[in-house]
Amino acid sequence: MTVKNKEIPDVSNVRENKTVTEFLLLGFQVSRSFRILLFCLFLVVYVLIICGNLLIITLVSTSKILHTPMYFFISQLSITDLLLTTDIVPTMLYVLLNNGGTVTFNCCITQFYFFSTSEAFECLLLTVMSYDRYVAICNPLRYSTLMTIRHCVILISSCWLFGFSVMFMYTVTTAKLDYCGPNVIDHFFCDLVPLLELACSDTFIVFVQSYSLSLPIVFIPTTIIVLSYTYIVRAVLRIPSSTGRQKAFSTCSSHLIVVCIFYWTIFSVYIVPENRKTVTMSKILYLLYTVFTPLVNPIIYSLRNEDIRKAVQEILHKRVIW
Repeated sequence: MTVKNKEIPDVSNVRENKTVTEFLLLGFQVSRSFRILLFCLFLVVYVLIICGNLLIITLVSTSKILHTPMYFFISQLSITDLLLTTDIVPTMLYVLLNNGGTVTFNCCITQFYFFSTSEAFECLLLTVMSYDRYVAICNPLRYSTLMTIRHCVILISSCWLFGFSVMFMYTVTTAKLDYCGPNVIDHFFCDLVPLLELACSDTFIVFVQSYSLSLPIVFIPTTIIVLSYTYIVRAVLRIPSSTGRQKAFSTCSSHLIVVCIFYWTIFSVYIVPENRKTVTMSKILYLLYTVFTPLVNPIIYSLRNEDIRKAVQEILHKRVIW
């Protein structure tokens, strides 16, 4: 993605009768020393995100004890976290360090496409993971039959295909809007709401698509997740021994934490009315979604999962012997 330094123009400029070819991302308008501090902090966080998620992917790929549907889905979650952060953070760091920077129209639209695709895929993936836990706890005798490798690959491929195809049409519709100036985005990346605010043509069709897509991507998956965990809790409570209940619930506790964090941040960003949020608060909420969540996901799964800890110890043991 090509980003160039550019002097920040007056945001109050009226719309001009011309096509916008680039957008100016303002990033975080704070003092230079604070921007450098934020740059260093986010750079360290980005490195940790890359290392943590690559570690999860490597462990699942190489350790035999992790060759199960649950860990296959966890590795897919790490892939989408890598896609999300790699799409957002590098540009954010450059804009932050230079107190604003321009991005071409095509690069801005491309960034929005991969952001929305990773967002849609994660919603669907968390739903598949909740179904996996439901089958494992509520129908353990049928688990090996229902959650075969073939079925898992089909589920994940369907989620990726749906996310890429649907969001492509959505992005094309957004890109075809008229953008005739001003071209200033008070954000650290290209998202839908700032783009629509700059459009000088009718955005009704985009809003119609947004509400249409919210049903299969947000509301139906959310309903499935809630129902899955309702049945899971009922099944766990029926287990006579406290040890059995604790063991059963521990298999899905990490996923439940990840689901809560993801949906709390995404609903805070998109559901809370804009008039109740300041620009600074909106940027902080976006940071929680695009940076904080991909950072804590591998930490949650590694700290709360005995199999992953065993896989790490196994690799370290082999390295020491070698």
